[in-house]
This record gives sequence, C-alpha cells and structure tokens, in this order.
Amino acid sequence: MPFAKITKKGQVTIPVAYRKRLGTDIVKIEMEGDKVVIMSARELGGVFQKYAFRGKPIEEVMELEKKAMEEAFAGESNRS
Repeated sequence: MPFAKITKKGQVTIPVAYRKRLGTDIVKIEMEGDKVVIMSARELGGVFQKYAFRGKPIEEVMELEKKAMEEAFAGESNRS
C-alpha cells in the first residue's frame, strides 16, 4: 500500500496505477468512519454538471481531454 503526504494546501497525489483504475480525473471523496474513500465520479452533479459529456463512453471523453491538453500545451510552446 503506497503512502502519500498531504501538502500544506491539502493536496495528495494519487498514484498513477490508481488513477488509471479510476478511469477519470474527477472523483468523489467521502468519509467512512476514520477512513477517506475516493471514488470515480461518473455521474456529475452540482457545479460539475456543465462539464458532463452525455451519451459518450469514458474512453472517448478521456481521448477528447487528452487532445485538448495537447493543444493547450502546444500553444504555450509557440509563445516562447
């Protein structure tokens, strides 16, 4: 079981193997007794509702996200 440090800003890095198994970069966090439980958020609500892709498989959404990130970072390298 990996260990993680909580930063001063309250951030924790989730190991890549776990992130891949979650299949999303949006998660739900709950407390169960003295445990923190992190679950994939496949059904979004509240403020995240506007980011939801309806009727698309998660793999397609992840590919769209990957392409958007590549385009965003390609634009940054052109600014130099």
